[in-house]
Parts: sequence; C-alpha cells; structure tokens
Amino acid sequence: MNDTFSPKERLLRTLDKKSVERPPVICPGGMMNAAIVDVMTSTGHTLPDAHGDWQLMSGLASDVKELTGFENIGIPFCMTVEAEALGSQVDFGTLECEPKIQKEVFGSVEAVEYLSPGAVSRSPRAGVVLQSVAELSKRYPDIPVIGSVTGPVSTAASIVDPMTFLKQLRKSRETAHRVMDYVTDQLIDYARLLADNGASVISIADPTATGEILGPRFFDDFAVPYLNKLALAVKELGVPVIIHICGDVNMVKPMLAKLRSDALSVDAMVSLRKLKSELDGVTVMGNVSTYLLEFGEERAVQSATQGLKAAGIDIIAPACGLSTSTPLRNIKALTHTVTDD
Repeated sequence: MNDTFSPKERLLRTLDKKSVERPPVICPGGMMNAAIVDVMTSTGHTLPDAHGDWQLMSGLASDVKELTGFENIGIPFCMTVEAEALGSQVDFGTLECEPKIQKEVFGSVEAVEYLSPGAVSRSPRAGVVLQSVAELSKRYPDIPVIGSVTGPVSTAASIVDPMTFLKQLRKSRETAHRVMDYVTDQLIDYARLLADNGASVISIADPTATGEILGPRFFDDFAVPYLNKLALAVKELGVPVIIHICGDVNMVKPMLAKLRSDALSVDAMVSLRKLKSELDGVTVMGNVSTYLLEFGEERAVQSATQGLKAAGIDIIAPACGLSTSTPLRNIKALTHTVTDD
C-alpha cells in the first residue's frame, strides 16, 4: 500500500475526524503496551530495568515500534508511575510480569495526605518517562509519541485500599470527591508535562472505572467528571486524548457519550460497529481480543482485524492490556493486516 500520510499525520487526522486513506494501527502504552518477552529477549532492552532508566526506556520503546509494526511509540510500560509518586509501594515485577501496586499508602479516603501540586511530575520515575518522551519525539518526528496516563479512579484506588475506596464512594462521598479532585490535579500536571516534552497524544486508561465495578450511578458521579477534567485540560494544549474503558460498557453506554475524548477505546466483548452507530460522531478504537492475540492462530488474528477494518473502525488496536507472553507473530499479523492490505 502506498500511504498518503505519515503515521503521526494519520493518527492526528483521525483524532481530528479528518479523512485518511486507512485506519492507524497503534498500541498506546501504559496499560496497553507491547513490551512483550519476544521483543525484549531479541534486543536486550528489558524490563524491569527500563522502568528506571530513560535510555533503556527509549530503546525498548523504539524496539517495540520497529519489531511489532505498531505505528506509534507508547510509554511508560506500566500503570504505577503516578501511584508510586503519591506514596504507594510498587513491585516492579520481572521480564515476564509487569509492575503492580504492592501496598497502597492509605487505608481510607479520610487518611489521605495531600501532597503539594506537581508531586507526580517531580518524581524520579516521571522524570524518566518525560526524558524518554522528549528524546523519542525528536528522534521520530513522523511517528506519534503517546504519553500514557493512569485514569483518576484507578489512580485513587491505587493510593487508597481499593475495596475500602470503592465502598467509600457511597459512605464518604464528599471526602472521596476531594481525593478524586486531588488525584486528577496531579494527573493534569503530569499530562501537561508529557505534552510539553513532545507527546503528540495522551492516552488515559482507567480500568477501575468500569460499569461492572462502579455501576451506572458511580460511573456518572466519579468516572465521567474527573476523566473529563483531565481530558479537557490536555485538549486545551491542543493535544488530543484517547480514553480506554475496560469491560462491558452496556450499562454505562449513555454516559460514554459525555466523555470529552477524541477517541474511545473499549474491550473485546463490545461490538465496535454497534457502539460506533449508537454513539454518533464518536471516534472508536480497538478492539482485537488480547486472548486471541496470546493464544490464537495468525489466520484468526488476521480475520478479526479484517473484520474491524470492514466495519469502518477508526483506529485498530488491541482490546486491552497485552500479555507479555503474546507471540510477536500474532502482533505482526494484526499490524500487517492493516498496513499491507
């Protein structure tokens, strides 16, 4: 295929609802990153070391782009940068296992201690990400560098014991809102710096903010307003925003139309064709099953991807977080089906 646009132009035009010759195929980083074992073992840029070294992070991000065929660079490779900066303990995992929150710093929303503005951005790991974004955006001017930010609900549930936090959305509503506002302000500062350092798109993944976990009432009360506060602050800089919502969105579908993102990414059980028709004017992204990518045959991956293209899906991407054991051949089957047809 003779492409009309560079990968960066194509993605930005798509997010701006302008015509393109084919959909972009991307993997934004953060929760949805493609730093798989097959890539790392073939290049020597490995995790967990790359979480704390900007040169290793840049090298691995470049490897992912070059080897997988995804038309973007996406960093960081986890969802723990923000919560660690706000006090939680992180287990950085292994080559095969991504970082996770080892212990939330607070037991309840009442116990939260409010750090000064910019606490996330001043953290050492945020510095690694920001330096990597700056270097990669200069090295690859025609490739979109996507800065990935953990969503407000997921960040709050990573600094407060999550089960307690979810109960307190009802029992301590006012204090929970104060925590959400605090967390969102910290995320805004970090996202702005990602954009200032060269990120051409900001991707927000909020896996705790699902209909199944929150239900319609609390999704509308706690997910939508803070996702929008974060998204609108980024969009004011002229930088587009992708929001990913996990799980079955049927029970919160009326609220999805309120989200102020430039594209909406959803999980594999959601029919993107149907969602696109029901949410008129919404740019949709996804949603090749990550189970299929990990365990399926190349031909099945190709078929699923072709189905999304035929349905007019705006941006082709994995449906959710990729397993690190996903075979590279299946990722290439996804990307090449988009770029080579």
